[in-house]
Amino acid sequence: MFCYQEILLLRTRQPTTAILAWCLYDWASSSFSVIVVTFIFATYFTTKVAENEIIGTYQWANATSIAGIIIALSSPLFGAIADYGGHHKRWLLLFSFMCMASSGLLWFAYPNTSSVYFTLSCLIFGTIGLEVAMVFYNALLPQLAPKDYLGRVSGWGWGSGYLGGIVALSMTLLFFIKANFFSLNTQTAAQIRIAGPFVMLWYFIFSLPLFVLVPAIPSTPRPLLQAIRAGGGELLHTLKKLPYEKNIFLFLIAHMIYADGLNTLFVFGGIYAAGTYGLSFEEVLLFGITMNITAGIGAILLGWVDDFLGSKPTILISLVLLIFFGIPLLFLHYKYMFWAAALLLCLFVGPVQSASRSLMARLIAGKETSTEMFGLYALSGKITAFVGPWLLGVTTLMFGSQRVGMTTVLVFFAVGGLLLIPVQVQQAEERSRF
Repeated sequence: MFCYQEILLLRTRQPTTAILAWCLYDWASSSFSVIVVTFIFATYFTTKVAENEIIGTYQWANATSIAGIIIALSSPLFGAIADYGGHHKRWLLLFSFMCMASSGLLWFAYPNTSSVYFTLSCLIFGTIGLEVAMVFYNALLPQLAPKDYLGRVSGWGWGSGYLGGIVALSMTLLFFIKANFFSLNTQTAAQIRIAGPFVMLWYFIFSLPLFVLVPAIPSTPRPLLQAIRAGGGELLHTLKKLPYEKNIFLFLIAHMIYADGLNTLFVFGGIYAAGTYGLSFEEVLLFGITMNITAGIGAILLGWVDDFLGSKPTILISLVLLIFFGIPLLFLHYKYMFWAAALLLCLFVGPVQSASRSLMARLIAGKETSTEMFGLYALSGKITAFVGPWLLGVTTLMFGSQRVGMTTVLVFFAVGGLLLIPVQVQQAEERSRF
């Protein structure tokens, strides 16, 4: 992954160990996204906890929408508070712990309808913890990587996340679901529920290096109440002037749209595979593993494309190919043909995420309120996050078809890509040099 010359170059900004520790946090946190949000608990909820798959899909969609609204409203404020009050890593630790605790509590998500609201509550609080933590995590990127390596380091982070998801999902399949290595009670789905505490432990262990090895963002700490007042005031000022920051504003709008499509795809990928193509629970897990392998490969390889062609072209190319390979998934009827098409599609999921993060870092180069800006970046990824899952859920319920519901995802990709075209990245990079 890292060649010797690249390591030497990276040392001009931060020690290589700090880069690796930063990437390892993605490895840690991805376990919640893959195991809880997308595959194991999403499928478990709709098939074992909810009344039926259609109602379960609708309820899971509503829960992710609620979490998205809260994340959208809170992320910029917490980012602004951190910029003025300091302690970025403490905020990161707080919200990481929130996600870990929510994961551990999923042990009590029993396979009956009485656990519906408890399970959904854990999903909501865990998702909020994860996504707000990512605001502080992403804000560390500009101080870790040189400008010419932003794409690659961001790609390595996303790639590490996908690999972490693969390993965590594989271990869950091997030790709990498939072999039931610990002889857990299958009548109460304990072999599935144990995945929650497993995520908590995984997240805790592999996030520790970041808190030890990655230096904090330089800041002048202020008392909390003073930081809240100052950060809130600065956030309002930023929001007022944001429409005049043409490139950043256009990018955030575009990101808002296509990120909604990605979020919806992540949440309902496993549900769609199980409900439409009849994949068994074990097959859904294997599906998740192969999807993460291809997404990780794409994120790492196209990190070089990001640095050589630019972040914007990387995003646009990836969105076009997501649509191209997404259309067959709506019409195929054989699960292995579906599997093959989905593998090709997922090659371009990681690059969209990775290049979006590095593009934001390039656009805000030279700005002092980096965490606040990444809070707005998170806002753009979540402010309409309720629309995608809600629209998919309503469409699925209205037509009684998951295929029809999934068509909404491709619309988000197309609209987001069109809105990204006017963004002038080169102008922003040249301005940051002066």
